[in-house]
Amino acid sequence: MDYLKIEGKNRLKGSVTIDGAKNAALPLIAATILSKRSVTIDNLPPVNDIFTMLKLLENLGAEYRFKDNKATIDTTSINNTTAKYDIVRKMRASILTLGPLLARFGTCEVSLPGGCAIGQRPIDLHLKALEMMGAKIEIKQGYVIAKAPNGLKGATIVFDKITVTGTENIVMAAALADGESRIINAAKEPEVVQLCEVLNDAGIKIEGIGSDELLIRGSDRELLDIKDFTVIPDRIEAGTYLCAGAITNSCITLKKVNHAHLVSIILKLQEMGYDFEIEKEQITIKPASRIKAFRISTTEYPGFPTDMQAQFMALSLIAKGTSTIEERLFENRFMHVSELNRMGANITLNNHIATIDGEAKLYGADVMATDLRASSALVLAALIADGVTKVHRIYHLDRGYVKLEEKLQKLGAKIERMRE
Repeated sequence: MDYLKIEGKNRLKGSVTIDGAKNAALPLIAATILSKRSVTIDNLPPVNDIFTMLKLLENLGAEYRFKDNKATIDTTSINNTTAKYDIVRKMRASILTLGPLLARFGTCEVSLPGGCAIGQRPIDLHLKALEMMGAKIEIKQGYVIAKAPNGLKGATIVFDKITVTGTENIVMAAALADGESRIINAAKEPEVVQLCEVLNDAGIKIEGIGSDELLIRGSDRELLDIKDFTVIPDRIEAGTYLCAGAITNSCITLKKVNHAHLVSIILKLQEMGYDFEIEKEQITIKPASRIKAFRISTTEYPGFPTDMQAQFMALSLIAKGTSTIEERLFENRFMHVSELNRMGANITLNNHIATIDGEAKLYGADVMATDLRASSALVLAALIADGVTKVHRIYHLDRGYVKLEEKLQKLGAKIERMRE
């Protein structure tokens, strides 16, 4: 098993290129199930979750080629509608095949999903919405068994709470449904927006893209002419490297970014004292003369993203004063706290609120990653710790970051991948 060995106390400089967004790519790969032709997707990040989703489609009978961050996917040959546990257990996003498989074939079986252990993320909202569209659903032996032999029907769906994957699943299902579907309280994340734009370009009329209410006119099971497209930049990867520049108080430049997707992150960093140069597809973060403590409450887009909470917790360790972070979305997303405390941090928890003392003196230690974003928080803390830190169980990290250690090396970090 691999681990990262990091020697702290090195300033960074230079530039880093941001890869495509994993969380945009996964539903877009699933959406190719709706296509009547092969689709080429560019700017796919070569991370484990992407390969898992491609393998899942291959197990269903699809064919694909992947080279140079580009995949050509042909789902016209799908002859199996069972997404098996062996693959689905590795990645929660596998549930995104449920909507398109059911809409296209009228029947499917999808194993209940796995993924990071950051808390309960039930799919009941997905299932309730599909039932409102006419599906018959039962849970049996760990599988969602869904049937709609006469196809799905347009319906008005009101999500009790905002759900990104739920919105994506139902958007894809509604694309092939008979009639109009209205999704109220839809997620507004850039990843949802791109999915809607791709389907819109394929001939499905979608109104309200980017808002919390979507109106989708389905094709009544006619497959779509999905055009080739390029995945948007990964706003979470970009935010993580901004935090790398911030925590080392360095000047670094991010290339191939969409700064409109990073507003809440940039504003919080500016509040802390950092300056920026923002160009068309490029952001440069500049050192702060004084780094201020902050308060964060995670919430849905366009608010502060839960996927950046762990990285900002690491960053708070160098701030002057006491910072607080309220995690509103996932109950188990503070598992990195104990590992940061092992390095010398002073972080206390009170239910879903973390209080962090700034200006911490950190020391290198053996620490263990517990989920994808926690992994990056430990790497960030290691960049400023005295001595050597070893971050173990980095298979979590590999699910979402492309060659993180190589990108940090190019910026000047002393980091290398080792084998246990």
